[in-house]
Amino acid sequence: MKRASYLLAVFIVATILSVPGCKREKIPTLSTVSISEITPTTAKTGGKITSDGNVDIIVRGVCWSARKAPTVDGTRTTDGYGTGNFESLLTQLTPNSTYYVRAYATNKIGTGYGNEITFKTGDLTVPSLTTSTVSSVTQTSAVSGGNITAEGGVSVTQRGVCWALHTSPLVEDNSTNDGTGSGPFTSTLTGLTGNTTYYIRAYAVNSVGTSYGQEISFKTSPVVPVVTTTDASATSTTSGTSGGNITSDGGSTVTARGVCWSTTLNPTISSEKTSDGTGTGTFESTITGLTLNTLYHVRAYATNSVGTSYGSDKTFTTDPSTVTDRDGNVYDVLRIGTQLWIDQNLKTTKLNDGTSIPVVTDNTAWSNLTTLGCCWYNNDASSYKALYGGLYNWYAVNSGKLCPTGWHVPTDTDWYTLSNFLLGELVAGGKLKEAGTVHWTAPNTDATNDTGFTALPGGYRLDTGQFDNLELYGFWWTSSFLTPSAWYRKLQYDESKLFRNLSDTNYGMSVRCLKN
Repeated sequence: MKRASYLLAVFIVATILSVPGCKREKIPTLSTVSISEITPTTAKTGGKITSDGNVDIIVRGVCWSARKAPTVDGTRTTDGYGTGNFESLLTQLTPNSTYYVRAYATNKIGTGYGNEITFKTGDLTVPSLTTSTVSSVTQTSAVSGGNITAEGGVSVTQRGVCWALHTSPLVEDNSTNDGTGSGPFTSTLTGLTGNTTYYIRAYAVNSVGTSYGQEISFKTSPVVPVVTTTDASATSTTSGTSGGNITSDGGSTVTARGVCWSTTLNPTISSEKTSDGTGTGTFESTITGLTLNTLYHVRAYATNSVGTSYGSDKTFTTDPSTVTDRDGNVYDVLRIGTQLWIDQNLKTTKLNDGTSIPVVTDNTAWSNLTTLGCCWYNNDASSYKALYGGLYNWYAVNSGKLCPTGWHVPTDTDWYTLSNFLLGELVAGGKLKEAGTVHWTAPNTDATNDTGFTALPGGYRLDTGQFDNLELYGFWWTSSFLTPSAWYRKLQYDESKLFRNLSDTNYGMSVRCLKN
């Protein structure tokens, strides 16, 4: 009886199991996908459900914990339902921490778990980023930017580009501020200088620190050249000289350069101009076709593809052809090197302010003078004034008003300048003396008058009042004083030298005037 009952039970179970649709229900079967894309606060994983346990899966995902065997009672994702593969993103993780992860799937029977995987999150870092190519470059601006590919596990709170004239620029140099967060951004750099090389880097800031993209260099657009004007000076009654120095072409080849001039301030190339080649560096300019005794303004210029720039305004006055003293005596003007001299000895009996210069004939009165005085050789104006001019004591010279306005009695240094231009005092005398022996006593050594100075042997008046050395020597005051005497220059009939000596102030000597 017992055996019969057992066999009947076995038959009933077998019959039930053989009926279609009647499968055994159980928890799902699955595996956990390997961890990938680990950051300080996130990671990617997932699961693969190989069996639903013959019951529909109602939820699936991964769970994780800082302890082993995490369950759905702890932190987990919810990633749909059903069988197959799924992905899960773990977020809000703690940097530099170890986690345990299992995939899970739940049906009405219960929850199944995949294999346990462990991993460690990374440390928080500064952001990762690149610098964008520079574009839209002008003289004063450019466009760049960057792309933040990773925030470093914590939000980017500031981003932009920084730039400097040196490599490895920092935010502390010059920088833009172009928002927050990751991804690409655009930056506009302003306040730049033309024709200048800049170094730039994108930057990004988070709570860990500041990071930089790769360095890029670029050069701003060309500008007009940088040019200075050389001092201008007259070379005759109708010409002058100047020039310039181009220290930078502005980033574009200088195609024209020279000087421009006019009688008004700041001339341009629409005025008269010279053409003195191309390129950078120094150049000289010859200015011609001018009007005598006229003030001219001069500026150097340089032209490139951007435009034309100018140096500072310089002035000069062309040589006068004559000059007139207060008595109305007219003198031709003589250029020797950079100096303008009158071509005869001075003849005036008035200072340039109209004050009369006493003509003193008495010897005793002359020797006792402590004020200005003048005379003619041997007190004979009719014989000597026209040819040799007047003889003046140093008090007249020291008045500062003996020469016509704009002219002066040359200093000791002025005479040195003349002597040096004539290759030194040993030969200067011959180049200054009138040639021949019409007025000079023979042999009038080495007299050529190359300069046109036409120096004559007008002699001098001693401090005793006597006259001496006519046709032998010529004496000319300087305005330089060395207590208790004054410097003068002397030429002799038998020497080619220009002599330099000191004299008492009561001597009478010739005067040549020099233009200021």
